Amino acid sequence: MFVDQVQVFVKAGDGGNGIVAFRREKYEPMGGPAGGDGGSGGDVIFEVDEGLNTLMDFRYQKHFKATRGENGMSKGMHGKNSDPLVVPVPPGTTIRNADTGDLIADLTQHKQRAVIAKGGRGGRGNIRFANARNRAPELAENGEPGEELYVKLELKVLADVGLVGFPSVGKSTLLSVVSAAKPKIADYHFTTLAPNLGMVRTEDDRSFVMADLPGLIEGAHSGVGLGHQFLRHIERTRVIVHVIDMSGLEGRDPYEDFVTINEELKQYDERLMERPQLIVANKMDMPDAEAHLELFKEQLQEDYPIFPISAVTKEGVRDLLLPLQIS
Repeated sequence: MFVDQVQVFVKAGDGGNGIVAFRREKYEPMGGPAGGDGGSGGDVIFEVDEGLNTLMDFRYQKHFKATRGENGMSKGMHGKNSDPLVVPVPPGTTIRNADTGDLIADLTQHKQRAVIAKGGRGGRGNIRFANARNRAPELAENGEPGEELYVKLELKVLADVGLVGFPSVGKSTLLSVVSAAKPKIADYHFTTLAPNLGMVRTEDDRSFVMADLPGLIEGAHSGVGLGHQFLRHIERTRVIVHVIDMSGLEGRDPYEDFVTINEELKQYDERLMERPQLIVANKMDMPDAEAHLELFKEQLQEDYPIFPISAVTKEGVRDLLLPLQIS
């Protein structure tokens, strides 16, 4: 199961307590204070593991608590600091404070780390409070509590190329043809309910990651249909590929599809309009596709590269992959 949003509770370790102790050694009648400091509590750290691609594990474990620091000991010995609790997350994970919405971390690189909750400082033992006026203090501090908070984890797929388009235009079929990915393919809408990733390798042995993203419908920017479940993932892609059904079998106008999709992208985040865009005219093996493509080109006012293909017969797919080589 693909899980890309979850809320969890994190609690860093409390600091250990300082103690009150005195030296009781032979020939030391005025031994003085000897209570050591407590150790620091463990931090809660999130670390990127590139082997993960979903937040599924967080569905079953929603509380993460680091251990507390060790209390101080006699003879001035410092309590042991607690080790941090390291929680693995997939690349592309953003972490926000669930109460305030503030961004805590955006983790994209393998082994990248972020301290989500800071462990408490250990309390001072009575050896720290000795002075000229009070040579035997009976005072020590408790450790500070570790930070605790609810955080919202959100996964945004990291891909070089994102396939966008209305349901049933052939995005999943195209991904299955150019990579080893096996997305669900069927003759009904919304067969893709979560992003599918595939590694595409070109003839000259270069490769890039392609994502088949859930189908978009009008109003997605305000949550209609799969809404933000789709648009959230397009934020990370470097190249946007519009897959458009030129067959007309669904009764939709190809140009209107293109305009609608770009408007949804713009309404969601205007910066998406700055990304490179390609147009894939799919299903060119169908009878009226050529006529629809000519009309589409006449209606298209901006200069976008257009690649006529048939994902089913693989015609034109090789010509599409050449400009998609991502450095």
